[in-house]
This record gives sequence, C-alpha cells and structure tokens, in this order.
Amino acid sequence: MTAIDMKKSLSFLLLILLPFLLNAQSFTMEQIGKFSFPSELISSPVGEKIAWAMFEQGKRNVYFAGAPDFNPVRLTQFNEDDGQEITSLSFSPDGNWLVFVRGGDHGGYQYSGTVNPDNLPIPPKVEIWKINLSSKKTEVVTEGEDISLGFPDQLSFLKGGQVWSTTLSGSEKPTQLFQTKGNVNSAEYSPDGKKLAFTVNRGGHQLLGIYENQNTPIQWIAPSFHRYIKPTWSPDGSQIAFFKVLGGNGAALPLLEPRHDPWEIWVEDVKSGDAKMLWKAPETLRGSFRNGFLSFPNTKEIVFESYHEGWQHLFALDIASKKVQSLTPGEYMVEQISLSKDGSRVVFSANTGPEKEDLDRRHIGSIDLSTKKLTWETTGQGIEAYPVVLGNEGKIAYFSATTQRPHLVAVKTGQGSKILQESIIPADFPQSKLVTPKQVSFLASDGTRVYGQLFEKEGGSGKKPGVVFVHGGPQRQMLLGWSYMDYYSNTYAYNQYLAEMGFVVLSVNYRLGIGYGYEFHRPANAYHQGAVEYQDIKAGGEFLAGLPQVDGDKIGIYGGSYGGYLTSLALARDSDLFKVGVDIHGVHDLDNRYAIPDGFEVAPDYEKAKEIAWKSSPMADLATWKSPVLFIHADDDRNVYVSQTSDLIRRFEELKKPYEAVMIPGDTHHWMKWSNMVRVGNLTADFLKKHLMD
Repeated sequence: MTAIDMKKSLSFLLLILLPFLLNAQSFTMEQIGKFSFPSELISSPVGEKIAWAMFEQGKRNVYFAGAPDFNPVRLTQFNEDDGQEITSLSFSPDGNWLVFVRGGDHGGYQYSGTVNPDNLPIPPKVEIWKINLSSKKTEVVTEGEDISLGFPDQLSFLKGGQVWSTTLSGSEKPTQLFQTKGNVNSAEYSPDGKKLAFTVNRGGHQLLGIYENQNTPIQWIAPSFHRYIKPTWSPDGSQIAFFKVLGGNGAALPLLEPRHDPWEIWVEDVKSGDAKMLWKAPETLRGSFRNGFLSFPNTKEIVFESYHEGWQHLFALDIASKKVQSLTPGEYMVEQISLSKDGSRVVFSANTGPEKEDLDRRHIGSIDLSTKKLTWETTGQGIEAYPVVLGNEGKIAYFSATTQRPHLVAVKTGQGSKILQESIIPADFPQSKLVTPKQVSFLASDGTRVYGQLFEKEGGSGKKPGVVFVHGGPQRQMLLGWSYMDYYSNTYAYNQYLAEMGFVVLSVNYRLGIGYGYEFHRPANAYHQGAVEYQDIKAGGEFLAGLPQVDGDKIGIYGGSYGGYLTSLALARDSDLFKVGVDIHGVHDLDNRYAIPDGFEVAPDYEKAKEIAWKSSPMADLATWKSPVLFIHADDDRNVYVSQTSDLIRRFEELKKPYEAVMIPGDTHHWMKWSNMVRVGNLTADFLKKHLMD
C-alpha cells in the first residue's frame, strides 16, 4: 500500500468513526458531581461583610469575605463527606460572631432529627456552633435548633418546645428562658435585644407573646382563637406586624370543592397593646395563597408578598392609610426576598427579562423603598439567586451560575460584578463539555401550554433514545442553567450526564410548578384530586418521541419525590410510550391523603374524594404496568416515607411483576452524603442505558 493509499484509508476510517468519536462519552458522573453549591448567603449588620456555606463533594464549610477585596476565607474545617448540613447561618447583631446549626435535614418534616448516613453506632448530634470573627475560633455552643440572635450577642434557641438562651461572648451554659404552655415554634428579638416575641401552638389556636424578663408577666398580643404567624418587629421596636389565620378545624366541608382560605395582616402597638387589622386578602382563590415574606422596613409601611394578582409579587402596605401598592407589577414571580439592614432597599430574584427564555431563568431586582423605583441588577443568560444587600452604598451579593458553570457567590459594586471562588471548581469538572439546554414548549391534551428544557449533545449518528425528567416538589421550576436548589443541581448534573451519554433529555415543568402564574401553580383536579398534571408529562413524552432526532420507540422517564410519583403513574398508565423508568423515592398510594373520620361529621363527598385519590395513584393501574422499573429509596426519608416504596414492591411481588430496587440505609430524601448522590446518578443512568441503548 502506498503512502497515498494509506492516507486515503485513514481518512475514510476517520470519516466512518467521526460520528462515534463526537458522541463518545468524555466525562463521568463522579466528575460532573463535583459541582460547587453555595447556600446560606448572609450580609453583616455592621460593615460590608458576607458569609455563606459551601458544599464541595460532601464537605460543607463556612466561608467569609469582606470589602474591599472580598477574598474568601474558610472558617471551618469539616473535611468529611458525612452528611451533616449547615443551616441557619447568621451574623450576631454586633457583627462580631457567626452562628450556625450543623446537622439535621432541614428540607424534611423532622428537620431537627439527627442524620446518620454513615450509619455510625453513635449518631451525630444537631448542634449550634459559633465562630468568633476576631480570633476565628470555632466551637460548639450546645445541642439545639431554631436560633434567634439579639443585640448585642444574645442567642436563643428552641429545645423541647421551649425557649433557651445564652450569650455568645460568655462561657455559661444555656438556660431555659421561660416556661409556657404549648410548643413555642418561633422567636424574634426586638431591635434593642430587650424583648423577645414568640408564637406558641396551643392546639386549635396559636398565640403571640412578648417576653421581657423574669419578673415581668408575658404580654399576649390581641389573644384570640386564631393562629398568629411570623411576628416582625418595626425598626424602633414600638410595633409588631403578623399574619392572622383561622384556628380550629372547622366544618367537614366538601373535600373536592376549592374555596378561599382567609388571611390578614395585623399590627400591634407594643406599649398600649392595641392591635388592628391593616389588610385582608381578597376573598378569591388567588387571594388564598399566603407567602412567607413579611417585613417592617420603617415605621410607616410593611412590605409583604402575595399571589392575589395572579403572580407572586411584592406589595407595600401603608400603615396610616391601609393602602396597598404593587412594587413588582408584571407577569413574572418574585422569590428569595431580602431587606437591607437599614430598611431602605429590598432585593429579590425573578423570572423576567428582555428575552423570552428569561421565563425559565432568575435575575436580581431591587426596589428603593423611598421612591418605589424598581431596578434590574442583573440580566443575560445566567441564573442569579438569593441576593443580599451589603452596607449602605448599593453593593449586593448573590449566587451566580450559567448553563455550564455551577453556582458561586458574586458581589456587585459600582465597578461591576466579581465572581468569588472560581478556583474552587475542580480541574476535572467538565464545565466546557456541558450542553446548553434549550427552552421548548408544547401543549397538553387539554390545551395547556407546558414549558421544558431540552438537553442534547451535538453529533452522533442515527436516532437517539429520549428520557423525560420529572422534578419533585411539586412547587418547583427547572431552569435554563444550574438550579439554586441543591437537589435540583443534582438532577441538572444527572441530565447533563445523560445527554453526554447520548440521550436526548426533556425536563418538564408541569402544572403545580411555580413560575407561570397562579392558575398553573394551583390547578383544579391535581394530585390526589385527579392528577391533571399527568397530562403534561404524557404530552412531554409524546413531544420528545416526535422529535426527528429521537427514536420514538425508546423513551424512558425518571424523577424523584413528586417526580417519582409521576414516573410511576407514567409507567402504569402508558407503558407503550414510556418503555422504562426510574422511580426515586416516589409517592405511590394517594388513598391515604384522607384520614378516616373519627366522628359523626363527614365531608359530603368523602367517599368520592377517596375514590378519586385512589384512581390518581399508580396503585390503581398496576395491571397495565409493563415497563421495566428501578426503585431507589433511602430508609431515613423524612419527606416520602420509605413505606411508600416498600408497599409498592410488595404489590409487584404479589402480582409477580419484575422490578429492580436499591435501598440506601441511613440517608434521607436529599442524599445528604455526596457519594450516595453520585451513586443514584450512576444507578439511574446505567438502568436507562441498559434498556434503551444496550
């Protein structure tokens, strides 16, 4: 063979192999699992200082930075992938201390219970820690949870339903502050640190009280048979604002009938004890949805969040006139709201901007409360979230990500924005190899427009298998970039890994999710009342199967939590469309959403509601479930009890249906141990590959 012939042969061989080389897998689940994930971003009440927690391959630590350079300093030395999260990170009012809680699972219902994914004979404790910012000394204060900090360095926390306290600068052991009937569930110091407002659950009602000292009786604020929620002090400590909602259980009204759930905003003069209602939510379904943000930026107005205009927005409530002004009008939602320390500005993230794709992104907005002027601090193709204000010079800090780069802390000053800790991203993290998801939309069978993100690697020969990803929550929105939630940064990594393997992945933002207005978020006949949102998942599968580059006979599905529920529903109802699935800690039996009545009074549609709940469950359609399935569940799950999967597997065995399953002892719903998160990603990808590629 001549040199020319050999060259031609090599060229021909390369031409044949090029599609395979382009589509060859170039990174592993372990490598993409090394994404950085910051949380708990806070700013100091004194000076221009910030702190945050950073997750690095299971190691969770506290970092600190300050003006002018904002060079990050690591303050803790937790160097193991041990599943112990960091939450409630706070500056003391004098700015000299940082306090945080280590341990627990604060995304779960039993958040203060110890987490032991290492299955140690002696489990870790849920503890309050403090850091002296002068000496950088870090030490445990006590076991505890639900912290509140008072001027200058007071610390209170909840233990056994009561309030305990100590000081950060002292060495004395914490003592119980007072004893009261019921379970205290929140506590908030007055601005001067001399009083403590708290709410206490006493069964059918919840009181709001003020503790002053050991010799002064507790002052009860407008005691009633209702529930008082989220007490918020005015800056001068003279007033307290709070939400007021219904108490008791009420009549056994129809279960399937949507109705208004009333709530009000009240304010109380602390000195006189006089309380008055300032605002009552409109008596509509939109007006029923009470959001958590309530703030007292100055003595003249209250800022709160509400859904009553059809989108989650901020409103200013004038105390004297009781008039309400919309601060963020438009067809977008606001979240992650933070007030500046001086009360002059409020910052937030929102899904709006000049591009249509901004509907599936987050950008930062700020409002000057003196003028009510709204300014958009960030724009573009990134994801920005959880903003805080630094000092009084207009600086802000926030989390920043792109479609490729995971979240890091960013600081915006008058000179521009600076990304912190870029060097923390490991060298083998495949940032440059990640695909840019595309925004897509399609119609469900009832005409509802549904949005999603399409992940696809360029190249490859022939048609590719497809995978539908179903998020949990369900009040979530998947984005065109790395999520600001740790669980969905995990699944964003999974989707990128599946795309790298050669799958075309469709992430579906189905009804019950946020970001598209009230009617999309709170549709009729959803979940256990009819599972109308499943139409969106089926439509997503059909949309994916109909793409010209996708093999419509090779469509898989996977999801976790609520997404696990919809995955099982898809496999049970439509095995002809969804050929294989991975159900990760899914809900399976909705029949138990309604407790058996223990008295004579029963809702008139109780039996009908139970029937619809059963028919909304995958349990009801097991006879038509033909597709292979992998079940994955950890047995310390505090969001979806592992019994949901245990019972479904028993039914599979009783029906002699094949399945595969993996139990992960000791971990929770949120894969507190990084190695377990990576393992779940590999299990999911391998199972889908086995049935759709091999």
